[in-house]
Amino acid sequence: MKFRAAVLEEFRRPFVIKEVDLSPSNDEVPVRVVATGLCGRDIVVWRGGFRNLRTPLILGHEVVGVDQDGRPVAVYPGLVPPECRSTDNENFCQGYTILGEGKPGGYAEYVFVPRWNLVPLQGGEPDQYAAAACGVATFIHASKVAGVRPGDRVLVTGATGGTGIHGVQYLVKVLGAQVYGFSRSPEKARLLEGLGVKPVTSFSFYRDEGKVDFVFEVVGGPTINDSMLSLRERGTLVLIGNITGEPITLERPAFIVMRELKITGTAAYTKREFEEAIKLIGEGAIRPFYRTYRLDQINEAYEDALNGRLVGRAVIKP
Repeated sequence: MKFRAAVLEEFRRPFVIKEVDLSPSNDEVPVRVVATGLCGRDIVVWRGGFRNLRTPLILGHEVVGVDQDGRPVAVYPGLVPPECRSTDNENFCQGYTILGEGKPGGYAEYVFVPRWNLVPLQGGEPDQYAAAACGVATFIHASKVAGVRPGDRVLVTGATGGTGIHGVQYLVKVLGAQVYGFSRSPEKARLLEGLGVKPVTSFSFYRDEGKVDFVFEVVGGPTINDSMLSLRERGTLVLIGNITGEPITLERPAFIVMRELKITGTAAYTKREFEEAIKLIGEGAIRPFYRTYRLDQINEAYEDALNGRLVGRAVIKP
């Protein structure tokens, strides 16, 4: 089956728009792509941050499209072996991989995935699901891992990015947490006020506001040592992302020891959590933030994302 795709032929180089010839395997169905979100994980891959991956690659795991029966669907990006699909821990199953890495992804006119991965949309504009579903599902999973409860105080770094600006809404509107959103841009930070989030542009905010129970570290290396200072004794730092893909150095290990801080990771999300995110978006509980680009504008989208010109997600449309 021949169709157009944006192919990453070399890491850190522009995508090449070209015709590819791909076919589904026996257990896969074609999905005509309507929109694909540009995730921070995609940027890490583009930079060569996952050393097990080799080019050429067709990235993109935040896919919304139309299935063979004409139904609008979102694609759960976890490629899960059949024996793990009945569990709630499929993201730890041996053989688990991600669409766009383990197989060609959504920066294309079509993707091929198992029917099990298809989640019917709840109505509304397809682009909003491509923009918000991954970020919301990521925070659903991270909140469970960390044990966030109503009234807990949470600092989120990268709070106006594609993951953060949708995830903070889950923390506020669904969990009832008290959320502080960090952004280096005062203009972007002001957008958070309308979402029930206290915007902060300096990590010294805790001197006036008090320390927090959790840090949801979306940015990673560039902010982790500063954000950790805002944690109360026995607080928890949840490492969600690391946008540079470079090793993280902890500058104050004694601070972690003396305050009995915890650091935990969070590995993507399950299909059930993804379905919960789709439901919340469809019900209007999450306000999506995004800018759309044509497939042949994908390099412009990456430039905007890399240079901090976006609020929320870039959404690529074939």
